[in-house]
Order: sequence, then structure tokens, then C-alpha cells
Amino acid sequence: MTDRVYPSAKPNGTAPTAANPHAAPVKNQMYNNPNRVPYRPTPTAYHRHNRRRCSGRRCFCMCCFWSILIICILLLLAAIAGAIFYVLYHPQRPTFAVSSLKISSFNLTTSTDDTTHLTTKLNLTLSTKNPNKKLIYNYNTISITALSNQVVLAKGSFPGFTSTTNNITIIHSTLSMASQVLDVDSVSSLKSDLKRKAGLPVTILMDTMVEVKMDKLKSKRVGIRVTCEGIHGSTPKGKAPAVASTNNAKCKVDLRIKILKWTF
Repeated sequence: MTDRVYPSAKPNGTAPTAANPHAAPVKNQMYNNPNRVPYRPTPTAYHRHNRRRCSGRRCFCMCCFWSILIICILLLLAAIAGAIFYVLYHPQRPTFAVSSLKISSFNLTTSTDDTTHLTTKLNLTLSTKNPNKKLIYNYNTISITALSNQVVLAKGSFPGFTSTTNNITIIHSTLSMASQVLDVDSVSSLKSDLKRKAGLPVTILMDTMVEVKMDKLKSKRVGIRVTCEGIHGSTPKGKAPAVASTNNAKCKVDLRIKILKWTF
């Protein structure tokens, strides 16, 4: 009796199998693995750039904050030091006053080439007072200029001196100018002013450097300008000098540098 051969239930590995479209998808076994390492995407170049940009902004903001804070602290300390200095010393600016101005010579001459020359000589007397009780002023040489409506009339100087506390110093100076050539506008301005009833308006400018001392403390030298206005004069007649009117003269002191640097 012969044996019967039945077909195998397992399909041949080479034979194609028909896919069932209604079958449920098979899930990957790795998602159910408890030992699986979770997926973490690596940062891209864009994320790294944003992180660096945010870090740079944070550093910039911190630098601005600390800079502003330090500046505010320094300003506060400076204000406190200034208040203490003012309470202790009560600093006051020196005062200047014009005592007299005599015009000894004032000549306008026109040469053959139609150029006008000015020759003048003025004698000036001023006084300066130090109203402080604890501050001493040390002045450098003072340069003095006499003007009339921005036209320079004469120049001179006065040697340096020391103005002690509650002290009054008298300044005598001779101002002069020899054959200074003037332009047409300056000549017209002077001739017009000389015809005024009040006389020729004269302004005195003084420039110098001053050092302030108090006890063992002293400042660096700073520039000051003294402007004296309200003076009116006339040309002399004969050999006697013409005395200018100084009753309404007022002098103003201005610092050329606003901040004083103190050295011990």
C-alpha cells in the first residue's frame, strides 16, 4: 500500500503571500521595550544660534544695568561730597570792581593810502575782593583788554598775586596800543560812538588762571574771565587825561572750566 503525499501547511519561502488589506498593522516590538533609550533630537544650528543670541542679549543688558548703577552711585557720592564741602567752607567767587579809568591818549589817524591807525593809552584801576573765610586764591598773570563794541582799544597785563581770606587787592595797569590798523567797519563804529552824548562805551575783559587753596587741600588751576561793562569815556582834550564814568560799571566772573579737580 503506497503512502499519500499531502501539501505542506507552511507556504514556501519563495512563494509570494497575499496581503490582507483588512488586517491590523503590527506594532514594532521596540516601543514596548522597557529598556529602550528615549529619543532626543539633537539641537540644530538654528537653535544653537538663538541660544547664543539670547545669551549675548542677556550679557549686554547686565553690562548696561551695572554701568548705569555704578554711574548713579558715583554721582550720588559726588553730590554728597559737594554738599559736605559747601557746608564746611561756604565757597564764594571773588568779586571785581572798576575804581577808575583814565584815557590819556586816543588818536585816529588816516594815512595817504587811506588806512586808519589807532593809538591809545589808558590807565585802569580795579579792586578784587576775596569774600571767603577759609579759601585763598592764587592768580596767574592777568591779561587785560579794553574794547568798544568788539573793537580792541588797548591791551595790558598785571602780574600774578595771592588774595588771602577777606582781603582786598588793588590792581593798577596801563593799557596801550600803537598804530593799530583798523578796518572800515571798526572806524565807522568808533566815530559813531564818540559822537554819543554818554560817550564811548568801554568793556574791560580780564583772563587769568586761578588756584584755590584751603588748609592742606588745593585745586588745579582753572581759567576765569572777568567782564566789566557799564563804562563810558571820551577822548582827552589837551594834555589832561579824560576820566571815564564808572558809576554804573559792573563786573561778572565766569569760570572757563566748570569742574574742579582737587589734589592733596
